[in-house]
Amino acid sequence: MDFELNETQQLIRTAARDFATKRLAPAAHDLDERERFPLEFIKELAGLGLMAVNLPADLGGSSAGVVAYSLAMQEIASACASTAVTMAVTNMVGEVIAQFGSDAQKQRYCPGLANGDLVAGAFALSETDAGSDPGGMATTATRDGDYWTLNGSKQWITSGAHAGVMVVWARTAPRETHPGTRGISCFLVEGGTPGLRIGRAEDKMGLRASNTVSLSFENCRIPSSHLLGVENGGFRIAMMALDGGRIGIASQAIGIARAALQESVRYAKDRKAFGKSIGDFQAIQWKLADMQTELDAAYLLTMRAAWLKENGQAFSREASIAKLFATEAANRICNEAVQIHGGYGYIREFGAERHLRDVRVTTIYEGTSEVQRIVIARALLTS
Repeated sequence: MDFELNETQQLIRTAARDFATKRLAPAAHDLDERERFPLEFIKELAGLGLMAVNLPADLGGSSAGVVAYSLAMQEIASACASTAVTMAVTNMVGEVIAQFGSDAQKQRYCPGLANGDLVAGAFALSETDAGSDPGGMATTATRDGDYWTLNGSKQWITSGAHAGVMVVWARTAPRETHPGTRGISCFLVEGGTPGLRIGRAEDKMGLRASNTVSLSFENCRIPSSHLLGVENGGFRIAMMALDGGRIGIASQAIGIARAALQESVRYAKDRKAFGKSIGDFQAIQWKLADMQTELDAAYLLTMRAAWLKENGQAFSREASIAKLFATEAANRICNEAVQIHGGYGYIREFGAERHLRDVRVTTIYEGTSEVQRIVIARALLTS
């Protein structure tokens, strides 16, 4: 692995950093406070090529690769984690369609995700009783001539109220003949399709500017051409998508933690106690040193996984390692940032409070830390 970034990667990182610093960071507190979906920033992100970083140019993407995507995610997340998760899921949906879709599906949806016309993509896998266990999925899709009819519900769907296209999983074969995940298929459902109901926005601890809703399907009919991949082959699509998605969430966690560390360094220099800056005290210095060390380790693990994916090599285990370490380290870093800020870290005037709320979910979505440990251990024991 070459640790030096190429020209494209440098340009993507610089563009993302400039946008994050000049446009997004000044608005982040207001977005969070008012729980306001960052709609006005989506088109700008799309204009910079950041809503489809790894999509090929003939589908409207940037063709910049997975490493560039990770770098961009880190920069956007350092300014506004809510906007970053919208960007992450949209990039993931675009990649899923580009990899598994028909030519007609690719042309219909990928350019619109890339240029912002479809606003966002949504990834509808989880259900109330089927999060880490997709085999427990209850949503069904029944063939009806040239259509499929969907019935059931999904939970915790990012950007669900705004998405122009959703990737939805449903059971298409009975459990008796296709137990576990063997009878699950994947579908493309457009926003506004009759029979699709959008639930209320969840009142979340963090990522409050990211739209999170439940979805319900009540005799929702979609054309048979909206089947993504092959019938009963949807679980493979989900797992491959989540492998790549874990790189995105690791990158998001790094960005949040980086912002928390930078603010902690500034505060340690400015805050005076006992006649000197608190950064002069060993207790604070050691906290900062540990935070930087963990951040660097998270970055390197995530870059390894991104590089492997970009170069067509196996990366599932490495993506889980990166996601596990980066998200748990980021939670520790953000917690220490609040501690360094003292009482100010507990109030919303300072970014440390928001970072701690935003980072908490990174150990949960795209596969919990416990699931990542299962993936990593299984790879060790079966090698």
